[in-house]
Amino acid sequence: MPDFLPWTLLHARLHRSIRQRQLFKQGERILVAVSGGQDSLCLIRLLLDLQPKWGWELAIAHCNHRWRTDAEANAQYVYELATLWQVPYHQATANTDVISEAAAREWRYGVLGAIAQQKGYTAVVTGHTGSDRAETLLYNLIRGSGADGLQAMTWQRELLPNVRLVRPLLETWRSETAAFCQERDLQVWQDSTNDDLHYARNRIRQELLPYLKAHFNPQTEQSLAQTAELLRAEVDFLEKTASTLRQQASPATEPDPPRLSRRVLKGAPLALQRRVIRQFLHQVLPQTPSFEQVEKLVALLQAPNRTRTDSLPGRAIATVDGDWIKILHEPDQ
Repeated sequence: MPDFLPWTLLHARLHRSIRQRQLFKQGERILVAVSGGQDSLCLIRLLLDLQPKWGWELAIAHCNHRWRTDAEANAQYVYELATLWQVPYHQATANTDVISEAAAREWRYGVLGAIAQQKGYTAVVTGHTGSDRAETLLYNLIRGSGADGLQAMTWQRELLPNVRLVRPLLETWRSETAAFCQERDLQVWQDSTNDDLHYARNRIRQELLPYLKAHFNPQTEQSLAQTAELLRAEVDFLEKTASTLRQQASPATEPDPPRLSRRVLKGAPLALQRRVIRQFLHQVLPQTPSFEQVEKLVALLQAPNRTRTDSLPGRAIATVDGDWIKILHEPDQ
């Protein structure tokens, strides 16, 4: 890639986002997930162009799910790009068939985090755009998610100890990454699974969003992504406030059985009651609590003494004991 190519609006926007949001440190070791699609190619090229200003150590990682006939050729293409750009290359290949979008995503983040920890990278970077953020909001809204799910695609979060997951393109749109790749003559690897309408996200991308843009708001993607950004700040505030309240409602030492103070929680707004209880259950149950399970404990705040819920995950039961909600475990039969 010639050095004289001028900076674009995307370069300036990314540079500003990194500085304002403190996404990366000077000289940081960064592992960039590259599929070969337009978003990840745009991302790695932008980061390489910005590298002299930041002094980063960049590397490319490619995840081969083995679920397409061209998967090996795809991986070889990304390897050749890394070689051409003189960037260290790492590859993870799935040992078993990945059967769903959620399982594929979990596997990707797991192996990317493992590579980062093993090789000493402190950030794993993906090419998710504002378009992806809008699609995620719609997808989670349709599934009945609350504010946490609607803002789930955040700028950065902890992936593993000392490894952050960073999404620096959340102010960039898929149409812009396509134009950038075309202008810079970056050959995009076409993923045939993106056209499979059996996947809900593809149907949202190819049918629902175009319909909303055509019939309701041409700026639907931008509006939805803006909503996700507003929710992100509000969820962060509510989670921190709920964490403080949970510390007041739970004994300082680890009690047996785990408990929450009804007296402390009764006067709190319902939104905080729900968040405190969800945080509490997240600690004491073997899986993430559902909305229905949280509501069962909310009802116990006003319930008579000795009221109990039905069974919770892990053979647990919540019961009212005076001023306390206690989590008991049924004996194994």
